[in-house]
Amino acid sequence: MQRLKALRYALVFLLPLQLLLAMQWGIRSGMPDLLAWWPLLFFFVFLPVIDFGIGRDTANVQPAQEREVSTEPIFRWLCLVILPVQIATLYLSMQWFMAADLGPVGEIGWLLSQGIISGALAINTAHELIHKNDRLEQWAGALLLVTVGYHGFKIEHLRGHHVHVSTPEDPSSAPYGMTIWQFLPQALRRNSINAWALEADRLRKAGLAVISRHNEMLVMTLIWLALSLMVFTIADLKGLAFFWVQGLLAAATLEVINYVEHYGLERRKTDVGYERTTHLHSWNSSYTLSNAMLFNLQRHSDHHAYPKRRYGILRHFDESPQLPAGYPTMFLLALFPPLWRRVMDPRVEAHRAALAS
Repeated sequence: MQRLKALRYALVFLLPLQLLLAMQWGIRSGMPDLLAWWPLLFFFVFLPVIDFGIGRDTANVQPAQEREVSTEPIFRWLCLVILPVQIATLYLSMQWFMAADLGPVGEIGWLLSQGIISGALAINTAHELIHKNDRLEQWAGALLLVTVGYHGFKIEHLRGHHVHVSTPEDPSSAPYGMTIWQFLPQALRRNSINAWALEADRLRKAGLAVISRHNEMLVMTLIWLALSLMVFTIADLKGLAFFWVQGLLAAATLEVINYVEHYGLERRKTDVGYERTTHLHSWNSSYTLSNAMLFNLQRHSDHHAYPKRRYGILRHFDESPQLPAGYPTMFLLALFPPLWRRVMDPRVEAHRAALAS
């Protein structure tokens, strides 16, 4: 039964499929510049419409079944298989970018499409994997992050974001009133710097040299540089530019989602620090289709309360602050600050009032 339920999470493969469809349709139609935008149309138009049509799923796995679900191998392997899928998709996408004779409009559309898909496919899956204790899962997550050059996320997210979430110390938690365009550059910069600093601090406390094989940031960076060199050897400067730009756009996609997940939420400061993180400190969304395609990432409230819970048993809580839509819709809304604030600011204020009462 649990294996059948897990099959809905295989819908994640619809994301790289859109890139493959765009390649085929672009060749057959003779309009590659136009079809280069198809994955964006799918993700930001068709997916939200279907998501709203299907509606929300607020059911939780029964406590007595949680262990069975969390140990079911298919939930683990669905994530692990994303690594070869991401590598294959990137390679095919780069080859098409090089050979399709795209104009400037088509190149922009394809880079944006690949960046969004890499963010949803590689970084989102890596987010699930790096939280687990299994070394295979951790390194699969790390290598997924290397494919977009945002490997510092593995360190900063676990040792920084989860410690400081919903406080001013966290660069991935946007305070009330901050726009996405103010948030995005500082989040990308501070998270990258923090990852190096956190890893150096860990090594010093362990009595190990910072510049050594024990430095995870250094090892992952060297792998990324080696991968970049391989791309340059295969596809010259244009291919290398594709690889780097899609990675930057994927990282930006992640940080937009961080903005959506934590905007305006705060943990109260106490005499001994900040209150414990609970399901009240992250925005939640239980829209069925988008959660199935994103490994339940939108049940983010429970994830921050219990970070090691597998995606299949993350819970919905009615008392968690609720987003009015799934992430694809909220992503678009965040890009337009006046609309974002009109929708979200009243929800932030209502949540604060509920906590104070």
